[in-house]
Amino acid sequence: MESICNIFVLLGAAVWLSILLLPWRPWSTRERLDADSPSPDEDLSDITVLIPARNEAAMIQSTLPALQAQGRDLNIIVVDDQSTDCTAQTARNSTAQKVRVISGHPLPPGWSGKIWALEQGRRHIKTPLTLLLDADIKTHPGIVAELRKMMRKKNVRLISLMAVLRMKTFWEKLSMPAFVYFFKLLYPFQLSNSRSSKVAAAAGGCILLETWLLEEIGGFHALRGELIDDCALALRVKAMGYETWIGLTHSVSSLRPYNNLKAIWNMVARTAFTQLRYSNLALALCTILMVASFWLPAFGLLTPTPTVAVLSAVGLCCMVLGYLPTLRFYRMPGWWALAMPMIGSLFLAMTWTSAVRHWLGKGSLWKGRAYSKEA
Repeated sequence: MESICNIFVLLGAAVWLSILLLPWRPWSTRERLDADSPSPDEDLSDITVLIPARNEAAMIQSTLPALQAQGRDLNIIVVDDQSTDCTAQTARNSTAQKVRVISGHPLPPGWSGKIWALEQGRRHIKTPLTLLLDADIKTHPGIVAELRKMMRKKNVRLISLMAVLRMKTFWEKLSMPAFVYFFKLLYPFQLSNSRSSKVAAAAGGCILLETWLLEEIGGFHALRGELIDDCALALRVKAMGYETWIGLTHSVSSLRPYNNLKAIWNMVARTAFTQLRYSNLALALCTILMVASFWLPAFGLLTPTPTVAVLSAVGLCCMVLGYLPTLRFYRMPGWWALAMPMIGSLFLAMTWTSAVRHWLGKGSLWKGRAYSKEA
């Protein structure tokens, strides 16, 4: 029994040590972009912002004025996706210029709501560049021009920024930096930004791309069943032989609140099992790996065996060190890294919730709609 425990403790320590030593540095926050010297006179007439909105009246009243401050002649299309609140009227009453509100049609079978809304809006875009923006995203002055500048500098066809998630409540502070950290472990930014077509990532809240690419991939029809549509889009762009870029930022932030654990739980569970490609084997391996990584190093410190205790200490130190850059980037106290065993356990439980909902045929729930794997 002791030898089995030693093996698992060694596995946990090896995981965190490997994360620190991997040449593509998935823990790093060096891939970043922020607004520099914003100019309200910046000509943005070559960009159309496409915003899918379903029951987003409370959010869009802040999103649109923030876009107005980006520069002049920025085109904005809001697709009202069958909202039951005053989303459309709020968008029409916005002080932002050049806003066009399109009433969305009912959702066809096999489509996710956001992708269907984007497809309807895409048909009205006349500019060479398109900025896909979620309705809850607030852009800080100058970041749209900075995105365009970085796109040209890096010579990429798609560029994306991971918005700062709200971190005000206890559960948001506990979970949201970790959400970004785990995303970077799954989709290392350095690999995603390389020429390799095997790893691709984008953050769906803020994506700037060349409009003709959407036509080239067959429009959003090609993504109609995707729940993780942002990464799927980046993967298709890279499969065509073009490069993409993704980074962190302080200049794009999400206004959406997650005031309690249940809201965060449902947000993660919506796509967690999808990340594992609905594989029971992947779920089992993920469970073993996360238990070995997050809990055994802590328990190992309590064992009388010196070797196990040392390995456990190494694993815990590497776990904390790997998470600290993300906490520093979001200006969070470093002691939150000590909660990693609890954080990992919560995310594992959320993943199992996602799997159980799939097995029960409940699918993923979002905005009052249910999506199944078959859809």
